[in-house]
Amino acid sequence: MPADNHTFFAPMTYILTGIPGTKESHVWISILLCLMYVVALFGNSLLLFIIVTERSRHEPMYLFVSMLAAADLLLSTTAVPKMLAVFWFRAGEISFAACLTQLFFIHVSFMAESGILLAMAFDRYVAICDPLRYTIILTKSVMRKMGLAVVTRSFCIIFPLIFLVKMKFCGTNLPPHTYCEHLAIAWLACEDITVSIWYGLAVAIFVIGLDTVLIAVSYGLILRAVFLLPSKDARLKALHTCSSHLCVILIFYTPAFFPIFAHRFGHIIPGYILSLLTNLYVLIPPMLNPIVYGVTTKEILKRVINVFHRWCRGSSLLS
Repeated sequence: MPADNHTFFAPMTYILTGIPGTKESHVWISILLCLMYVVALFGNSLLLFIIVTERSRHEPMYLFVSMLAAADLLLSTTAVPKMLAVFWFRAGEISFAACLTQLFFIHVSFMAESGILLAMAFDRYVAICDPLRYTIILTKSVMRKMGLAVVTRSFCIIFPLIFLVKMKFCGTNLPPHTYCEHLAIAWLACEDITVSIWYGLAVAIFVIGLDTVLIAVSYGLILRAVFLLPSKDARLKALHTCSSHLCVILIFYTPAFFPIFAHRFGHIIPGYILSLLTNLYVLIPPMLNPIVYGVTTKEILKRVINVFHRWCRGSSLLS
């Protein structure tokens, strides 16, 4: 019900408009996003299949990898199908309830990924700095509690966003985006959105930022332990066990931090660049994470090759 001639409460639907200023490039952008999504979907599904079906892969490290793959699937699948619908069919209409649902799950899965990466850093710390107690510290019970803590933390941090975007909106329901992102929706409001801005910034600094600091501390301790090892081969082996996780950390945090702060302080940055970056950070980690683990982890790579070998042999028998 309108409050006056210029404001109204949250609209029944939004119309997602895509990436502003790039209409002539929408086809090429959509093809790129689709290919990235297919790789992410296939890679993470294969990773989960290998870990779930192989009993020898039920170690803490592989269980963390499976959690990361599940979060990647949720993150990309919540955002990308609607992106492609906007680009291909101009089907940008989304109900307010669906928009809030999408916003919630995108941000929850993003927050969960950060928590999982922190848990994986702890796993690597114990494996290298206290290897004799590794199986004692990281028991199945501890793993379940860590997984529950990641999910609970993500839910509790993101849940307030649902209420922060329930406000009066000005005469437009056209967020310049391909999916429902917190500030993209909040900027449409007539009301003061200072609380939304500062809450998002606090989450970025005190949650995501704290995670990165703790990860950095873990790796500082790991490096100290590695360089105290007596032989060069032992040092190289210890560093190799961390290489995939370090790559994944860089892949996740690098494209994520720039949009987080640019949305709040980067008004001189063109909107289409910000929008393109926020599209990429829901796809780049899900696409690259399974590739990194498949290439750098010999056990997973060997299992992937065996899976493809069986598929090829089965296809040749059928033909």
